[in-house]
Amino acid sequence: MNTTILNAIKQRLSLRLPLQEALDITATIADHIPLKKSKRNSTLENDLESIKALFPSCLDFQRNFPSVTHNIATGVGKTRLMGAFIAYLHLSKRVNNFFILAPNLTIYEKLIKDFGDSSYPKYVFNGIAEFVHNRPVIITGDNYAQQGGLFSESDIGINIFNIEKLN
Repeated sequence: MNTTILNAIKQRLSLRLPLQEALDITATIADHIPLKKSKRNSTLENDLESIKALFPSCLDFQRNFPSVTHNIATGVGKTRLMGAFIAYLHLSKRVNNFFILAPNLTIYEKLIKDFGDSSYPKYVFNGIAEFVHNRPVIITGDNYAQQGGLFSESDIGINIFNIEKLN
């Protein structure tokens, strides 16, 4: 775990304690299971056993891929936590592509502003110096064709979709 990056993100984003704990858990998981599909030398069962050894309360991924959720109260900063995950995974693990699925149109539009408009007061990446000159590209249901597809190897891409956009 890259504690220097982890601590910098916690401080820069002013994460509350429950969010700091969730980021620590995600960073620990990212250190113990492979993140790149093309380089996976493990199986889903091996990944689950690795996570169970660290977090015995994890019983199952409930999917055909590693899937972890955090139980965070309303109003604590789940969007900020998503930004912290993106920053940590990009800065420490060089992950460039992220996917956020919004449950409705209101949250979808809010997420686009939160992640894409640096002049917006609730811009998620305020304080993350590495994202000032290399701002993430926001790919939505409306612009993905112009962006050249959903995933890029060079840019930081945050794919934000509404369930209706997938229909």
